[in-house]
Amino acid sequence: MNGAETRASGSPYAPHTADERDAMLEAVEADSITDLFDIPDAVRFSDEFGIDARTERETRRLVRSILGRNENLTELLGRGHYGYYVPSLVDHLADRSEFLTSYTQYQPEISQGFLQALFEYQSLLVELTGLEIANCSMYDAATALGEAATLADRVRDTSGHRILVPDLLREERRSTLENYVAGTDLIVEAYPTADGAIDVDELADAVDEDVVMLYAENPTVRGTIEERLDAASELATDADALFVLGSDPVALSLLQRPADVGADVVIGDASVLGLPTSYGMGLGLFACREDYLRQVPGRLVGVSEDATDRRAFTLTLQTREQHIRRERATSNICTNQAWVALRTAMHAAALGPNGLVDLAKRDVTRAENLAERLDDLVGVSAPVHDRHHIREFVAHVDQPAPAIAEDLETRGFAVHVVGKHELQCCVAGVPDTELDAFVAAFSEVVR
Repeated sequence: MNGAETRASGSPYAPHTADERDAMLEAVEADSITDLFDIPDAVRFSDEFGIDARTERETRRLVRSILGRNENLTELLGRGHYGYYVPSLVDHLADRSEFLTSYTQYQPEISQGFLQALFEYQSLLVELTGLEIANCSMYDAATALGEAATLADRVRDTSGHRILVPDLLREERRSTLENYVAGTDLIVEAYPTADGAIDVDELADAVDEDVVMLYAENPTVRGTIEERLDAASELATDADALFVLGSDPVALSLLQRPADVGADVVIGDASVLGLPTSYGMGLGLFACREDYLRQVPGRLVGVSEDATDRRAFTLTLQTREQHIRRERATSNICTNQAWVALRTAMHAAALGPNGLVDLAKRDVTRAENLAERLDDLVGVSAPVHDRHHIREFVAHVDQPAPAIAEDLETRGFAVHVVGKHELQCCVAGVPDTELDAFVAAFSEVVR
């Protein structure tokens, strides 16, 4: 098709010609396309974007030059973002066109492959959590936490409006949770922690019959392992509140199963597998007891039989969802992270059960080893918390922590500043040779 033909008949991406658009506008009695949008003047953008038109080649060159200005740092950041190595087979398989171009699998007769992969993802979470039900993804851990809160409010038999979260909870997650409960009578309150873990005595004073949901994380954002989750669960049960636990697939492969410590719901970020560090993009996991099956937010893949008695996968219990139930839906979540869930399932399958456990065990031993090496340095005490850790830990430095972090950055390493004299270090995905170089750099900056 030559240029003249394209202008006359449109293109595969913008198929309507100018004459066709004019005819449609005339039919609806509109002068222009902008008349079709009722945007209030107070929020209407009427200025120019100031972006010059560029060819594809020019655009690629510009993007490469911008990305080239990024500093090539070895990241020991953690706190929810982990850079595990993703096997190349995950990219090769997930980039197949039937996965990349797939929309929600409403037509099971043409989506069996993707549906089965999502069913395997759900099965993985069921096995790791010990709970009976898992959906096939949420946006991220923060939105999963918000959905857990609204679920708790729906299923709790008695009145109540308090949601208790640890004071260590990342501010981004708490902010999202508060957005979710805005407009309801639910309020979010923090309970104290001690030495990087739940202060059970203080928590007992905070829990009463007005509590709807009690939330804890294992591991915590500071890398510590909670050792008294059963006590927290008992407090929630006695108050007729839901006990919600935050975790991730790597940690769950090694730690005690949430179901075994009384968790009613498990949320977290499953993208520790399948995605490199993505700085915001994630994959929310959501699992719960079968009692709450019809209150689960998001999509569920089930297994059934077709007309010829063959096993078949399909989206199930869709009457919970907003595309059918509208304002009476259990959740307003519509789309999800199915392609990322696919990658997580692929990565987990590539590792296998033993490989996943080995990965988690290395996170424990390598974090312990790095803490010991830093603790040997003058002016450094690590870890701050006298507890078991996985992946990451907090170190105390006698010098101001921001200055230490800045000096480390000039030497090619990024760490979190979490206090005036506290730095957080994470070993996930960092090669041993880079950890050796990090210790050497640390020793230089604390002299």
